[in-house]
Amino acid sequence: RDSTICFRGVVHLGPMSTQGPSTDLANLEFTESEMRSMGIETLERVIAHLTSLPERPVCGDVRAEALCRAMREPPPEHGVPLESLLDDLFDEWIPRSFTTPAPGYLAYIPGGGLFPAALADLIADTTNRFTGIWHAAPALVQLEANVLDWFRTWMGFPPSTRGLLTTGGSMATFNAIVCARERLLGPEIRRGVLYTSTQAHHCVMKAARLAGVMPDRIRIIPADERCRLRVDLLHRQITNDREAGLSPFLVVSSAGTVNTGAVDPLMAIADICAREQIWHHVDGAYGGFFFACDHLRPLLRGLNRADSLTLDPHKGLFLPYGTGALLVRDGTALRDVHGGTAGYLPSIPDAAEFYDPSQHGPDLSRGFHGLRVWLCIKLLGAARFKAAIAEKRVMAVDAAEALARVPGIRLFAPPELSLFAFHLTWRGARVQDENKATELLLDRVRGRERIMMTGCSVGHRFLARVCILSFRTRRQHVDTCVQHVREETEKIVRENGPQDARL
Repeated sequence: RDSTICFRGVVHLGPMSTQGPSTDLANLEFTESEMRSMGIETLERVIAHLTSLPERPVCGDVRAEALCRAMREPPPEHGVPLESLLDDLFDEWIPRSFTTPAPGYLAYIPGGGLFPAALADLIADTTNRFTGIWHAAPALVQLEANVLDWFRTWMGFPPSTRGLLTTGGSMATFNAIVCARERLLGPEIRRGVLYTSTQAHHCVMKAARLAGVMPDRIRIIPADERCRLRVDLLHRQITNDREAGLSPFLVVSSAGTVNTGAVDPLMAIADICAREQIWHHVDGAYGGFFFACDHLRPLLRGLNRADSLTLDPHKGLFLPYGTGALLVRDGTALRDVHGGTAGYLPSIPDAAEFYDPSQHGPDLSRGFHGLRVWLCIKLLGAARFKAAIAEKRVMAVDAAEALARVPGIRLFAPPELSLFAFHLTWRGARVQDENKATELLLDRVRGRERIMMTGCSVGHRFLARVCILSFRTRRQHVDTCVQHVREETEKIVRENGPQDARL
């Protein structure tokens, strides 16, 4: 009686004990040669995929209801060859998705995924060290502390700052709200009021609810014609709530909104928060890392005055998805919320000097995502990251100026960072006609399979968006975007508008 283990289609036979469980079936190890072969085979598929990205459609067929139903299966009792699994992944399933790493992917907020980060994840997953507490892997935790300190320096925050690496901006925002709640409200949560803009990311409302701030205590402040939070209305609402016996405790502003890339008046908001003794959290998930470039700092003036700041390295630093960060100006606020101990947890030599992740965030067991950030920055250096960030804004400004010259295109606003929105129009067009034409433009551009853009709604207006924030997006790809948009716009305006459509 023999057990069988399949690897790359080769059947390995081993004796099966006739008494008790089979020792071979219980052995989950791979041999050195098997691991090397598996690694090489996987790496070859990955490299082939990456090098083919410029030729791949920027959006696969995501109408996959039937496929997903067919994929449902019970847990397999026996293993199958790796090669067949890689075939399914790379040939069938991965192509049925948005091609987010592609150079022509200008939709939502792109995520490029630097290759060294994959190497870091391989190292982190195979060495599998526990980085939840300082004592278990002090040198590795220090790498993560270094990363957070680099962020602090780039953002102009003081040495008192402490931070946390998270899975993304949503969890960073949640932790920031909890810090503000604990620091300014204590047990009086019900009286607390949170303020944000109509253009805020939806995670603000979700995080507030998770933190115990109910929707009736969230004030959605209108935005101006450029989609920036109106400071005058913010101040008025704070005054009204104080007079009603409530406790204003937090303002969440945006350093680059998802819809239009708008940057709220951060300095003016910081002034109000300082005067009213309210916590100011800046959502810099999209735009925060532009502040790392000295010549771009004026675009985000006031960001470094925030009490807390969300950053998404999987956006502005081009890391893989699942890499977020939070900075808190007064690091004791993070520790006050998350600090704790137990009989089975060792203490660290000096809590003031050495960073312990479990004392600054909700997780004890956690992945070692700090390694992917650390390795990429160490390999490439800060100067190259800053140059890449700055390049994206230059290309966005140039693209917006080029499209603004196209008859039938009207910019919503010039890009403040690297995202801008626009819509189609012609003489005599109604808003609903312009909305349909703008949606049609997106469909036709996507149909050419080189550029993917998405849209958004601001009030009654549907807008097309261009967001340039992938390290793979270079000048030729932006030129292709402009060309495709121009050509398809000319056709649509010619089909819908008057002969003389020039505005």
